Amino acid sequence: MAKNYESEITQFLKKYKTDHSDTEMRQREGRGRLWDKHVDAEQQEGYKAGKVPQPPYVYYPID
Repeated sequence: MAKNYESEITQFLKKYKTDHSDTEMRQREGRGRLWDKHVDAEQQEGYKAGKVPQPPYVYYPID
């Protein structure tokens, strides 16, 4: 493949980013809403302390 080859998708994305200069900012905001969450250490410890062990075979009751 030639070193200067660009696929149609790459060309489209480059053109889109130049036409819509706020794309990266909106992507970062969206990422922040979905993934960048504050983790409360006390709450996490409570979750760990309240965890119930799962039986080895959950579909057959052990009586």
